[in-house]
Amino acid sequence: MNATADVSTRAASLSEAIALADSANTVREAALLLRERFAPLRVIVVDAFDMRGETPAAVGQRRLLWGAVSDGHCWQVSADLSALSGFYLADQA
Repeated sequence: MNATADVSTRAASLSEAIALADSANTVREAALLLRERFAPLRVIVVDAFDMRGETPAAVGQRRLLWGAVSDGHCWQVSADLSALSGFYLADQA
């Protein structure tokens, strides 16, 4: 797959992820849906206030998503969709 197609695939997955998250009644239900659809990626539910200094990777009508990467111990926000270990997920404030 070429780099342009790979970026398009990741963008489509991110669009699917935020749409799926928005479809759930609660943020906990949204996390469950994302865990099922995007396994083995982790989904970490956070408070939007705690993420106030970070730019979301996707903004939906009801939810916010950030990319998450891990070195196996520490987690951090990342805009590099090719290296994702999971998502941070929050309700819109």
